[in-house]
Amino acid sequence: MKLLVTGGAGYIGSHVVKVLGAVGHEILVYDNLSTGHEWAVLSGKLIQGDLADIGFLDEVIGAFAPQALIHLAASIQVEESVREPMAYYRNNLYNTLNLLEVMKRRGVKYLIYSSTAAVYGIPEIVPVNEMAPLTPINPYGASKAMVEGILKDLARATALRYIALRYFNVAGADPEGRIGQAYREATHLITRGLKTARGEYERLSIFGTDYSTPDGTCIRDYIHVDDLARAHALTLDHLLRTDVSDVMNCGYGHGFSVREVVAMIRKVTGRDFPVVETGRRAGDPPALIADSTKLRGLTGWQPRHDDLEFIVRTAWNWENRERMGDAPAFFQA
Repeated sequence: MKLLVTGGAGYIGSHVVKVLGAVGHEILVYDNLSTGHEWAVLSGKLIQGDLADIGFLDEVIGAFAPQALIHLAASIQVEESVREPMAYYRNNLYNTLNLLEVMKRRGVKYLIYSSTAAVYGIPEIVPVNEMAPLTPINPYGASKAMVEGILKDLARATALRYIALRYFNVAGADPEGRIGQAYREATHLITRGLKTARGEYERLSIFGTDYSTPDGTCIRDYIHVDDLARAHALTLDHLLRTDVSDVMNCGYGHGFSVREVVAMIRKVTGRDFPVVETGRRAGDPPALIADSTKLRGLTGWQPRHDDLEFIVRTAWNWENRERMGDAPAFFQA
């Protein structure tokens, strides 16, 4: 099947492309390489382009004629979205509208959309299921919730059929060490902690120790990126089989606090490092844990790497690859 993957050179996107390529799909990656990397695309072909350039986007989709799209191109940092909301609405909302317009014009019916648990804000019931109200508390979550609303309206009015996958906290790296997180500035807790263990940062900050959680720090549902990537392949199969739009959570159904993750990083690396406790970060809910019953029941998805130590170890192996000098050139600059 011919698939166009936006953002397919990024961290999550490259793992999704790896999985989709392994099952035989013909893939075209469309990425502006603002946070992605050419070396991370292990299957298919990469075209460098921006979703803001609707003319070029239309030309590419028209020439490739995909049967479905996987849309992963987005700005994703919660704290940054609070500081720069306009940039998030422009990229996550406006640019997605460009994509949807071209899909309609070119007759592309099926879409797997990368959404987020941030659409729930501070849920009243945890684990949270897909029926919970959407009350985002930051522009990142709000931009994603807006797109979900647009998709719902379009599915009623047009031939578009979609599944929105609401990700929880994605972490880890390719177990074979080929791809992993490669952001120029590490913001995710596990990656930031591992880089601190390696001495790249002087200290690791814990943002908020007074939350209503057992140890006072935020709790998150950490999912290995390979399990998330497989969920994309399975939801695509489900969408093509049923022709029914839907929304599905993707997480493991249990969480770890910031302190627990820091302890695991120290265990895996065998290194101690300074940790500084500071105030809460804007836009952070106390706890986000997925109820993924729907995803499991409808697609048959079963996690393979539901183990925090495995998640941290694969990410640590990726970071060590960087140090050993056999990583892509970006790391050796």
